[in-house]
This record gives sequence, structure tokens and C-alpha cells, in this order.
Amino acid sequence: MSEYPKFKLPDNPTLVVEQTDKGLAEKIDLNFRYLYFKTIAKGGKSLIQSCKDMHLNRVICYKSLLPEFADDEIEQKRLLREARIAAILQHPNTVPTYELGRDNKGHYYFTMKLVHGYTLREIFDYRERYDLGQLIDIIIQVAHALACAHSHGVIHRDIKPENILIGPYGEVLLLDWGLAKVWNQKGKALPVEAEVPSREGEDPTMTGFQKLQGTLFYMSPEQIQRDPAIDFRTDIYSLGIVLYEALTGRTPAQGERIDEVIKSTLEDVPPQPSELAKNVPPMLEETVMSCLNKDVEKRVQTISELIRALQQNWSLG
Repeated sequence: MSEYPKFKLPDNPTLVVEQTDKGLAEKIDLNFRYLYFKTIAKGGKSLIQSCKDMHLNRVICYKSLLPEFADDEIEQKRLLREARIAAILQHPNTVPTYELGRDNKGHYYFTMKLVHGYTLREIFDYRERYDLGQLIDIIIQVAHALACAHSHGVIHRDIKPENILIGPYGEVLLLDWGLAKVWNQKGKALPVEAEVPSREGEDPTMTGFQKLQGTLFYMSPEQIQRDPAIDFRTDIYSLGIVLYEALTGRTPAQGERIDEVIKSTLEDVPPQPSELAKNVPPMLEETVMSCLNKDVEKRVQTISELIRALQQNWSLG
């Protein structure tokens, strides 16, 4: 009779009974719920930190507004909308949201899962080390997150490699719903109450540049033109740009100045991927060029259609 292998405790276990069974204080002081803050990143208006949730004994992600925007009603509304959208979109390819609340100064914050990993931008920087199938699988997972969002009536509007995270166990997460567009119960799109002001000398890849909601190199033509009838197909265009970059190593729109990038997006037909890279599968080339059609009616029409195309055996040519 075979014996079961002996259980071996990891050298440095991070989950032990002394942690799981520790009681809560008799009187809960909410000021000491989150401690040991460390800055992860600063955005244009927000601050992302890691901290320890003392109740659940885990390190999490804590997002709040920068002090100079903490009392701004519009930015507060943006943060509330982002937190609730992220919470409602419970999907394996989105980051779980834990709590929405106010700190001891009355300022909004929300907490979410802290995931360490690499962004797709970091992976693209070493694109030659990855098999094309691996990159396509990442894009398929992002498309699944968008399928969930679109089914809830949400447009992401800021699809880019920097907002795609690949975790240590192969999980793919679509981040940052701060620019997401939603509709009210009457079917009208809610406006962005205040556009981000332009700043002299700003990077054209920066989100919100020149009052445009999104990131310039990854915007659809209708997003650049601020078309009030913008719909889910703008996300398909943006994800098509990510796919194009996976195939070729560059974005379809080119330019060093803002006006050049805008003109390229609105007017230029990008080169076929096979003109820029070797061994581009014809099926993928056809799919990406359809995603990038400037006429929304001739574009891939739904994210589900895109998923089906990417899941075909495109390696056969």
C-alpha cells in the first residue's frame, strides 16, 4: 500500500493560525483599520498606495484623491463612479473591489486587491521574448473583461498596455475604470463633467491630454472627435491598436507632436502588419485591420465577435 507523501510546510509561510484566529478589538477604531501605507503610484488626480488591512490581516491597494483634489466635487464623483463600476464588474479579468468609504477627514477612498506583476507595456518592451500565442491570449482575456463591461452598458475608453496587468499566476487584469462611460436609466450617456485641462509640454501618451478623455495613441477617431454618439466599438478600436502593437511592435498612428498623432489617427490608413513584421498570420492581419477601420459600421461590431476571431486557429494561415 503506497504511503501519502509527508506534508512539508513552506520555509516562510505567510498564512498561519496565529494570523487567521486573532480576535478583533472589543472597540473598533476605524482610524486604525488601514496602516503601513506605501505609495505605489501617483496619477493626475489620484494616489494609489499599498497598506495593511488590520481586520483581515492582508496587504491591499488603497486609492484616494491627491490632497489638492480631495474636496473637488467632480473628482469625488469620478472616484465614486470608478469604484462602483469596478465593484459591479465582478469578472476574473477585473480587479476585485473591497470597500468604498471616507477617511477620518471625510475624504473618499476605495480599496481593492493588490496584484503584483508586469504590465503589457513592460512585456511589449521585451516583445521578442514572447510567443505570439501568449500575447494573443492576453488580449483575449482583456476582451473577456470588456465583454463583461459592455454587457453592463460600460465603455472603458482607456484601453492601453499600461492598463493591462499580468499577475504572477498568469492572471490578466484590465485596470483603471476612471474614464469609463455609463448611461442613465433613460439611455442617455452621462457627460464627463470637467475635461482634464491641457498642460504645456505634456507627453502625448498621457491620459487626458488636451482635454481628450483617453490616451492619444490608443484613441479611436470618434473618441478624438468627441463624438456624442460614441459606443462600445471605440473599445474595439483601442484593443485593435493593442493587437496591432503585439503583431508589429508599434502603434498604427504615428507622430511626434500631438497634431501629427491626431491627423494620423483620423486620416492615415496604417500599413498592413505583414509590411512591418515577419510571419504575421493572415487571419490576425485581417482581424486587426477590421478593428482599425475608421468607419465604425465596417469595424468588428462586437467584442464577442473579436473574441471568436482571436480564438480561431489563426496559426494555420
